[in-house]
Amino acid sequence: MTDPSRLDPELRKRLLQEARTPWRSLRRALWFALFASAAVGAATMAMRGASGGLVPLTDLGIQVAALLLSAVLIWFDRNRET
Repeated sequence: MTDPSRLDPELRKRLLQEARTPWRSLRRALWFALFASAAVGAATMAMRGASGGLVPLTDLGIQVAALLLSAVLIWFDRNRET
């Protein structure tokens, strides 16, 4: 077994951070993908509405809720130590 004091301090810091927040980069990628998807949907609905097409209020509400939820997920999953 390796003596913890012999580990590189930077590696030890990264390993401890990963132990506190496992799968963080994968989660962040998922949150950004959800945010991008919701943004594309909202932009599509905005263009449809601007061109005079009918945009149901329920569909618009779902898109806005998805956009806000994904933004909140990104916000809460941020790095608070910096």
